[in-house]
Amino acid sequence: MKTLAKRKMLLALFVLGLGLLTTTAQAQDAPFVVEYYYKTKWGFTDEFLQLFKKNHLPVLKKQIESGRILSVKIEKPRYHATEDGRWDFRVTITFKSAAAFHAPSGEDAIIKQLYPDQATFKREEQRRFELLISHWDVPLVTVE
Repeated sequence: MKTLAKRKMLLALFVLGLGLLTTTAQAQDAPFVVEYYYKTKWGFTDEFLQLFKKNHLPVLKKQIESGRILSVKIEKPRYHATEDGRWDFRVTITFKSAAAFHAPSGEDAIIKQLYPDQATFKREEQRRFELLISHWDVPLVTVE
């Protein structure tokens, strides 16, 4: 009788484990969303956005073409917030999957292809980050 109980317990654990593996596999294949927040120095939001659109957005668009990224959305708040809660731009990127997010992006090759004048590109990217007060990334999970 004890052997039958052990077998039932092992079978139950196996079924539970299989269910968890299936759920995990489905989650890995699901789109993976990350929000990137940018807070710029006062008076420099337009310059930051111009440099972002010139130098970073084309790199993201190339990754859309490759299938790594499904979509990119840039938003800004309609009204002002308190300084401690203020952000100027939110870029929401939907990756094909968590695996695609964690895989090598190929960004260096894309940058070399899109920007043959690497000195200018690096100078402009340095300037873009000089305009920031803070930047943070928020990977999102769905709440059932």
